[in-house]
Amino acid sequence: MPVISAPELTRFTEEILVAAGVPPHKAAITTASLVASNLRGVDSHGIQLVPFYVDKLMAGQMDPHTDGRVISETGACLVFDGQNGIGQWIAETCCGHAVRIAGKQGMALVVARESNHFGAAAWWAQKMRAAGQIGIVFCNASPIVPPWQAKQGRVGTNPISMSVPGPWLLDMATTTVAAGRVFKAFLNRQPEIPAGWAFNSEGVPTTDTAEAYQGMLMPLGGYKGSGLGMMVEILCSVLSGGAMPDDVSGIRSPGKAARVSQAYIAIEVARFMPVEEFTARMEKLVNLIKTAAPAPGYDEVLVAGDPEWRTEAERRQHGISLAEGNWEALCKAAARVNVAPPGA
Repeated sequence: MPVISAPELTRFTEEILVAAGVPPHKAAITTASLVASNLRGVDSHGIQLVPFYVDKLMAGQMDPHTDGRVISETGACLVFDGQNGIGQWIAETCCGHAVRIAGKQGMALVVARESNHFGAAAWWAQKMRAAGQIGIVFCNASPIVPPWQAKQGRVGTNPISMSVPGPWLLDMATTTVAAGRVFKAFLNRQPEIPAGWAFNSEGVPTTDTAEAYQGMLMPLGGYKGSGLGMMVEILCSVLSGGAMPDDVSGIRSPGKAARVSQAYIAIEVARFMPVEEFTARMEKLVNLIKTAAPAPGYDEVLVAGDPEWRTEAERRQHGISLAEGNWEALCKAAARVNVAPPGA
């Protein structure tokens, strides 16, 4: 299993994206979001995505040059057309608008359509948090999740992320696991996945990785996850005027633009109380949760963000461990655009 430092992985990934036709400033933004996910241990949303992005770029299914455009801005609300641009660049632009508008209005809701995969939602929610705001980010995805009581995919994994000033960071799919977890198992030739993750293509629960890769994901908590997935769909595709799920394409889908929609909510904390007071109150809440007696089989109580922050501290010091299948796929993508891997 290769171990590579964050700076070295960053350099290699940027070189691949630039060689695939991405302008350097956009390649830097994209790479930063991906390597940050690897640092946090969320490898499903890290450099594992680069080969899929390269496929899209080389096939002309994603436009690395467009910046997108503002369709309308009224008060605290903005609608953005991503024009099939790089997902991370569209997200960076929309976060900037959300922070700006919330600073003036107290809150902001920015919705984007015709975008692409933007990596982990947490990276973008933290953009608002860095401005002293509460950041909430949603995104729709290709329809690989059947509604509760159905056996055909109709919505995506439709993630939700919320970041606040203070020690708490939520980033979750509305499925049991993110699709990238299944992709990682498949790329690394893992024969089985845990029960409760996925269905096969006929809507039957499966633990066979190959069947799951060609199948669908289970909604989180049954009908409750189905409801959350619909909520995200409404805030993203319906509200933005974007493509409905049956017209949204995944990163594995050849021949089609992704047509992803996203929503970014920013809340200016200082309109309610000083940021320092809010942060202290968050610390008090988190401490209240974490001082609960652990259940049998557990040594401590964790909150959202804890596992990832610990992994990040360890990986910054000792390097990022990459599964063999992921490293192999990244090197193949590099060879495709004539970029040599580190040490070659």
